[in-house]
Amino acid sequence: MKKIGFLSFGHWSPSAHSQARSAADVLQQSIDLAVAAEELGVDGAYFRVHHFARQAASPFPLLAAIGARTSKIEIGTGVIDMRYENPLYMAEDAGAADLISAGRLQLGISRGSPEQVIEGWRLFGYNPAPGETDADMARRHTEAFLTVLGGEGFATPNPRPMFPNPPGLLRIEPHSEGLRDRIWWGSASNATAVWAAEMGMNLQSSTLKNDETGEPLHVQQRKQIEAYREAYRKAGHAREPRVSVSRSIFALTDDLDRAYFGRDRGSRDQVGMLDDTTRAVFGRSYAAEPEELVKLLRDDEAIQAADTLLLTIPNQLGVDYNAHVLDSILTHVAPELGWR
Repeated sequence: MKKIGFLSFGHWSPSAHSQARSAADVLQQSIDLAVAAEELGVDGAYFRVHHFARQAASPFPLLAAIGARTSKIEIGTGVIDMRYENPLYMAEDAGAADLISAGRLQLGISRGSPEQVIEGWRLFGYNPAPGETDADMARRHTEAFLTVLGGEGFATPNPRPMFPNPPGLLRIEPHSEGLRDRIWWGSASNATAVWAAEMGMNLQSSTLKNDETGEPLHVQQRKQIEAYREAYRKAGHAREPRVSVSRSIFALTDDLDRAYFGRDRGSRDQVGMLDDTTRAVFGRSYAAEPEELVKLLRDDEAIQAADTLLLTIPNQLGVDYNAHVLDSILTHVAPELGWR
């Protein structure tokens, strides 16, 4: 058995070919797709977070709205850029969204990826401390966020409060019990995967990873997952960790599928530079008739090693088509691979 979710970047474009032409379209269609996905039996609805872009950016109103309209599906992110976040305010938003969804939040967080603007986190009011990098700052914000999610009091109460206080130091409210165990770290390297394990977070690995060995993406990811699980075991955490990988996967079941994605039949991994110093490997897309797709996915070592698969979706093609994409995987592919 494997959990299967979708991951939306929430793109919008005024193009006549797009069914998501505004931010309002993306937000409303994201809710509708999560509802449809739950009805199909999809396990998770996940959303990317990008600032200063025509994409989804403020996750918590969306997650709360989906939580209020659904009852079973996991609701998450992949990922929130912690360079931009106030850990305490984020803990309040996350606690509220998790309570609205009755404990179904699965928050993916990370240092983030290259953004649309130069050092956008500074425009949000956040600056690395002396001697810190922006990645260090993101991990510092993350550690503070994880600490307050634990629910321990840390703030000295006012001796003359407006409302009565419980005894002792005060914690962030609303507090959602168990949310601390449902935080995931989006890792692009083996070293940060090990750090995530030591911190007791789950692991998200996407279709992009630092190219550390020159091997295919799925092989590097499988080794990253093994390093993560070994570090998690050594850290002595009590619960079983979770691991997700993301893939673009399309079962070609009709002429519309072939028109949209038939050209991806021969897709291969690509290698490029994320920045001046970081070489990265970008994972291939999978597009084939169901029988062939089953064979291809069976050979993907990272998918086999993960317990959760997030399917990246072409959200601008609309709710109905994306529901069809998900249903095709659940109906024609997942049972043949033992995922259902």
